[in-house]
Amino acid sequence: MANGGGGAGNGEARKAGAGASVLVTGGAGYIGTHTVLRLLEKGYAVAVVDNFHNSVPEALDRVRLIAGPALSARLVFIPGDLKSKDDMEKVFAAKRYDAVIHFAGLKAVGESVAHPQMYYENNVAGTMNLYAAMTKYGCNKIVFSSSATVYGQPEKTPCVEDSKLSALNPYGTTKLSFLTALILSLARARACHQLVLENYFRQVQAADPELRVILLRYFNPIGAHRSGDIGEDPRGIPNNLLPYIQQVAVGRRPELNVYGDDYPTRDGTAIRDYIHVVDLADGHIAALEKLFATPDIGCVAYNLGTGCGTTVLEVVKAFEEASGKKIPIKICPRRPGDCTEVYASTEKAKKELGWSARFGIEDMCRDQWNWARKNPYGYSGDADEKN
Repeated sequence: MANGGGGAGNGEARKAGAGASVLVTGGAGYIGTHTVLRLLEKGYAVAVVDNFHNSVPEALDRVRLIAGPALSARLVFIPGDLKSKDDMEKVFAAKRYDAVIHFAGLKAVGESVAHPQMYYENNVAGTMNLYAAMTKYGCNKIVFSSSATVYGQPEKTPCVEDSKLSALNPYGTTKLSFLTALILSLARARACHQLVLENYFRQVQAADPELRVILLRYFNPIGAHRSGDIGEDPRGIPNNLLPYIQQVAVGRRPELNVYGDDYPTRDGTAIRDYIHVVDLADGHIAALEKLFATPDIGCVAYNLGTGCGTTVLEVVKAFEEASGKKIPIKICPRRPGDCTEVYASTEKAKKELGWSARFGIEDMCRDQWNWARKNPYGYSGDADEKN
């Protein structure tokens, strides 16, 4: 187990948010489904809006299966695309929401480099449409899915929330300065993205003091629900380490490409902070409860990670032990823009949200393998479609 503790927040916050109605954008995705399930288990009413760009309806069906009929009665799905103002109008006109958890957005680093305009349209314009609808219909609480990519190549580790923000890729900059990111994107192909929206929320909150915003900077989500019924199901070739490893383990890929074995780390491979997706879901619950309990919170950022760095080869070893499978690897050159070492300082989240990660890398790999073993080709079960 990783650093123990936590759960999803303090009792005062739970009481303040009990029975609230929460809109989850992108709720059919990997992190979204796990968070929706935890919301239902915590007594919230949940509405999911998704366009299934990177997800499938089956994922929500699995959430209902795990939750059972009683809890699932509080879950509704609304088809919609954040890029459409009309869709956002319909979503908010249909029901009153007490808060929003915003996951919807494109997130693949490589794709963001190749198609920066698509990322601005989807992530930035879509979020602006969401906020406009929230304002019109009196919803003033939002938990925003940000990322550790806002730290870029950190000057020091662990990353703390008041560290200097930068980014090494365009996904990174849709979450600091809109103008700065736009200029960078024109000046160099690897301009950042993710920083844009963090600054956007700071600016709109400064103009609207009633708005309550928590920015969750999470690190590298892996693992799956212990049932093995919901998990990460990327389309095409996975962009992240664990989905690729699991596809090698089930025979869908011949080997794992390891990008760089000459980093100044203990085994030469890059170090990242991996967090169990269930811990991450609980972090969103803790953030939501903080919003309900703190009227004057303003706009605040929190890291969600374990506070421990793990190398690529250490992850491979842990997965091999969990699965009993040998993972063939191929050492490749470093990828431009990849950081040597990134892991979180989690003290702020522990102190202010009452949250800390409970699961270690062994637990994450065990649950990831359970998901992969039961669903080797994801939700569709179709080898032709997945390859």
